[in-house]
Amino acid sequence: MVCEKDPLVQKVCELYEQISSLESLKPCKDVNMLFTQLVVTCMPPSPIDVTKLCKSIQDIRCKLIRLCGEAEGHLESHFSTILGSYDNPLHHLNIFPYYSNYLKLSQLEFNILTKHCSNLPTKVAFVGSGPLPLTSIVLASFHLTTTSFHNYDIDPSANSMALQLVSSDPDLSQRMFFHTSDIMDITNDLKDYDVVFLAALVGMDKETKIRIIDHLAEYMAPGALLMLRSAHGARAFLYPVVDPCDLRGFEVLSIFHPTDEVINSVVIARKIPITKQCSVEYPLAPTKLPNKCFDIEMFNPLNHVNLLEELDIQEQLS
Repeated sequence: MVCEKDPLVQKVCELYEQISSLESLKPCKDVNMLFTQLVVTCMPPSPIDVTKLCKSIQDIRCKLIRLCGEAEGHLESHFSTILGSYDNPLHHLNIFPYYSNYLKLSQLEFNILTKHCSNLPTKVAFVGSGPLPLTSIVLASFHLTTTSFHNYDIDPSANSMALQLVSSDPDLSQRMFFHTSDIMDITNDLKDYDVVFLAALVGMDKETKIRIIDHLAEYMAPGALLMLRSAHGARAFLYPVVDPCDLRGFEVLSIFHPTDEVINSVVIARKIPITKQCSVEYPLAPTKLPNKCFDIEMFNPLNHVNLLEELDIQEQLS
């Protein structure tokens, strides 16, 4: 059982106390400093298993993830407003302090996606796109240049801000669409998408995340791909963790755990055809093989190779 005596846990708890005492989580010197310290504390590879945290630390972790989500929302809104003041917002994306991380993460997700599908998707959905939908923008601009992106967010003001960013671009304004909806209310339309991306902070507790995944499993087209963001090691103090066993109705293909400044792990899974879901070869609980490690090159200005952990799942179990 991991408890308060662990040095990393102690540091995280100290930062939680300071963050939770702030009057506001909107970007300012103190907010930026504390969250930077939190990320730097949690970023290095760590053997810590958050499922083994004692209850008091589990509670702090859940609250901290919510605080991180709130702060991230304020940060994105702040910079989306600034970008929206330009005539061509997409020409100034590099003012966002974590833009390079999104470039790397999108490159990683594109590499994973192309490894598991023979044709590039024509229509994708991004659930939880927010006021600054950088993943959709980067993928549409550099990787999936003919794909249409349907962005879902429950907040109408977030969608309004996001639309402002792409409305002046002759290409993306024709390929990016914004829907103000709770994804749990979207049913048959989900069958239209070749790939569904689920943002890390959509479903910030385990129960909500699983309900959303189950909903996607019910309505996504058989064979469609689901890409989720998760977290590993101490990074799970920042974002929720998606376990393979949470993906009922999906065949988990790979899980990647970056070790650099890209915080999120990436999970890719395929919707199991209905005819196979009840067969012996395709049980509802995903079947997994032992982990293996390998090198994969990611987008990086230094062109270095990062060690990623991949959990391979057989595409054909028969």
